[in-house]
Amino acid sequence: MSTAEKPQEKKEEKKPVAPDQERTFWYTLARIVAFLGTHTIFPVKYYHKENFLLPGPYIAMSNHQSACDPLILAYPCKKYEIRFVGKKELNKYPIIAKLLAKLHMITVDRHNSDMAAMRQCARTLRDGYVLGIFPEGTRHHSDQLMEEVETGAAVLALRAKTPILPVYIESKPRFLRVNHVYIGKPMNITDLSAQGFNTEVVEELCARIRDTFHALRDENEQRKKK
Repeated sequence: MSTAEKPQEKKEEKKPVAPDQERTFWYTLARIVAFLGTHTIFPVKYYHKENFLLPGPYIAMSNHQSACDPLILAYPCKKYEIRFVGKKELNKYPIIAKLLAKLHMITVDRHNSDMAAMRQCARTLRDGYVLGIFPEGTRHHSDQLMEEVETGAAVLALRAKTPILPVYIESKPRFLRVNHVYIGKPMNITDLSAQGFNTEVVEELCARIRDTFHALRDENEQRKKK
């Protein structure tokens, strides 16, 4: 039989990995870095880590204190590799852009209506993954906690009809000083999703997010007084 007559071998198709079984090299490495950092020079104490056992898809939503926030969230979320939403300016340098892509980052243009990023976020949730969002859009002090929640994050949550897992980070990492992180109970927003996406519903969700994070901050303040 000539070479031309030989039957072509079928290429084995890779079976898609379930979202809760995904383990990639660069994300695993980032988790190791997070473990080392949060247990040594920048210690972190987590409260209610069991809330990260929530089955996906869901939105992990956190206030924004520093560039280390994604690592702080990635470590306790053992079940999923979170797809974080980050500003496009982070892709300024090609090497960093490639690394962030390996870490599943979704790039968004904060200054324009980035529909491509919104569709990618929606697809992430539709496929069963966890989406990581910092809805303040930039870093804020604790006294301004969630005072300005970006409406795009609220609309995305309403359309996806997935729970929101709130994570309150007390402060930016401090050398050899414990940072306290609270993982709140999942926010069920199905009642709001059923009402559509008008301005009133979006504002109501933003208010709920704000109240939830204020309650987590209050829990932290009560801890300090004991």
